[in-house]
Amino acid sequence: MVCEGVSMRHKGYGTRVRGFAFTAVLLGVLGMAAMRGGVAATAQTTGMDASAKSSDPWWKHAVVYEIYPRSFQDSNGDGIGDLNGITSRLDYLKGLGIDAMWISPMYPSPQVDFGYDISNYEAVDPQYGTLADMDRLIAESKKHNIRVCLDMVLNHTSDKHQWFIDAASSRSNPKHDWYVWNDGKPANAPGVTPYQKRFEHDGMVPPNNWVSGFGGSAWEWVPAVHQFYYHEFYKQQPDLNWRNPAVEQAMFGAMRFWLDRGIAGFRLDAIPTLFEDPQLRDERETGGVNAQGDPNLDDSYTNNLPEVHDVIRRMRKMVEAYPGDRVLIGETYLPNTAELDKWYGGAAQDELQLPMDMLVGFHGDHDHLDAAKFRQHIEEAETQIHGAQPLFVFDNHDNVRAINRYGDGAHDAEINKLLAAVLFTTKATALMYYGEEIGMTTTTPTRKEDVKDPIGITGWPKEKGRDGERTPMQWTAGPQAGFSTNQHPWLPVAPNYKTVNVAVESKEPDSQLDWFKQLIELRRSNPALHSGSMTMLDTSSPSVLAYERTVEGQPAVVVAMNFTAQPQTISLDVPGTGVKTLATDDPTLKSATSLKNVTLAPFAAWVAAVQ
Repeated sequence: MVCEGVSMRHKGYGTRVRGFAFTAVLLGVLGMAAMRGGVAATAQTTGMDASAKSSDPWWKHAVVYEIYPRSFQDSNGDGIGDLNGITSRLDYLKGLGIDAMWISPMYPSPQVDFGYDISNYEAVDPQYGTLADMDRLIAESKKHNIRVCLDMVLNHTSDKHQWFIDAASSRSNPKHDWYVWNDGKPANAPGVTPYQKRFEHDGMVPPNNWVSGFGGSAWEWVPAVHQFYYHEFYKQQPDLNWRNPAVEQAMFGAMRFWLDRGIAGFRLDAIPTLFEDPQLRDERETGGVNAQGDPNLDDSYTNNLPEVHDVIRRMRKMVEAYPGDRVLIGETYLPNTAELDKWYGGAAQDELQLPMDMLVGFHGDHDHLDAAKFRQHIEEAETQIHGAQPLFVFDNHDNVRAINRYGDGAHDAEINKLLAAVLFTTKATALMYYGEEIGMTTTTPTRKEDVKDPIGITGWPKEKGRDGERTPMQWTAGPQAGFSTNQHPWLPVAPNYKTVNVAVESKEPDSQLDWFKQLIELRRSNPALHSGSMTMLDTSSPSVLAYERTVEGQPAVVVAMNFTAQPQTISLDVPGTGVKTLATDDPTLKSATSLKNVTLAPFAAWVAAVQ
């Protein structure tokens, strides 16, 4: 979403243009024996590094991997990725070193928003497989010491969900109050704007000026009940009324359905948007219009209302009743670290275990490498969230890939490696997106007729949608990049697949894939990187981000990264007689022995143990 002061490319559902771009992840551990519907859920265990405290929850040191199921691996040749495709790639994921996967929605859906419009929370969409396929994925993942986390969409349902079908049939239907309805106001009432009159029905217009995240009024007329319903996102995604206790009971029940089947936790989609202003006051216009021609508004009455925290505290208690450190991760694009801290529950830490910190990885429409800004945000995550565990992320299914957002067109590969160094060598839990590890790039459609994402269709050409960051995973240099045997996958494979793919990079010692594997393994095996404290170094440098990771009784580790296109020479004041390089993408630093007068190549990253 986009919050005031934070500019994002678009609002997706998980992202809002006038709110914050949401992308949060929810994780959790697989439980001990629990039974529901005849399916036993068994505890998952992951080999814990010797340097980890035995009391640490698994997610505190985790690498989490987001999978967009339509695009990861097609197992049946229909051109769409599926659950069995994910299962077939578990050896790869294990070799990469991830601890958990977050699977974007795979529930039954009309696919208006590719799964984020859910018509049944307790089943699997046939195009992705069956419940049995999901159970098999959970079981096989456990054998690979990988936890499975699901996306949970609590803000809204599909308009094809039976709840909404019932709600829209009659004002007297018991489900009617499960959604947000309003009679609207007369079109000739004082203060009604020409914009509101565009949405007039039977002499009535929407009750306020709220705009949908995907264009047009946020209110849709239903003749059968002679009322408007509210939809923060597409009109096919009616918002649930979380002021009705029955809604919370039903949604918590859906979460229990999956927790009982053994999933590790949830990523909570667009979670700050659960509540709206009960007075339905107009939001403030901020000037200009969006890609669809609607006025730009702030989101003070539709986003991040205080009531949501009561729900999250109850949800945390519900999840904690399960064994195995199940975790909740929130899609929380927020304006500053103080607001982020509230999503942990502040000092009480009784809300989300891992709200996403988007302040490090998403700076707005014109992301650029700024060592001072990165240093500031990382330090804030270290000092301003009451000692809670940060969660950093640079990529997701709603935003142009970081390699393109931060890239300069000449050093994109080096910059992708630099961002990986930040992701894996800080103290934060790390969330990555499929293909990030091989340097996949954003491939935006060049013709409107090729666009699949509805927001790209309605907003073209100012808004071209999110297809570009959702193209099929590039496994090989063969047909369809090894993603599918179908010659026409749901999205075309990116043109660079013959050189940017897993098979090729697995054989290259200095590839993106090799770099990611190196860093993830160091994070797991090196005590200082795994669980050490952090101290910023050379804090006045505008060009280099450097810090020290230390843990008692073990060699300290220094990380230094050049955020510029020019060589930078540094001297770091760290106790010790010398250093040994652990990882670097700068060949001249592989044999470095000192922290004095070290020259970093453009956008180089260097990780070294202090002797």
